[in-house]
Amino acid sequence: MAHRDHSVNDYQTALGTDGQLVDVREPDEVAEGTLPGAVNIPLGELAARLDELDRSRRVVVLCRSGGRSTKASIMLTEAGFGDVVNLEGGMLAYAG
Repeated sequence: MAHRDHSVNDYQTALGTDGQLVDVREPDEVAEGTLPGAVNIPLGELAARLDELDRSRRVVVLCRSGGRSTKASIMLTEAGFGDVVNLEGGMLAYAG
């Protein structure tokens, strides 16, 4: 099963009531601002930190422009996460 893309400006719909929002940027980037409720797990650490995420819940992935979140979404899907959503365009596209 593949991940799917969703507009960053409608991230609440992607999250639903039980989703996990993961920002895969570096901590210094996240310090400049992220979406409410996001957990920071940098892309380079994601493989080692998969156990911090609940495989039974949707994972919504965010980055700066959509590139790292796409890579993270593929990694999560390959690791057996069944419901993965990539926020297209990342924080650069967020109009919030």
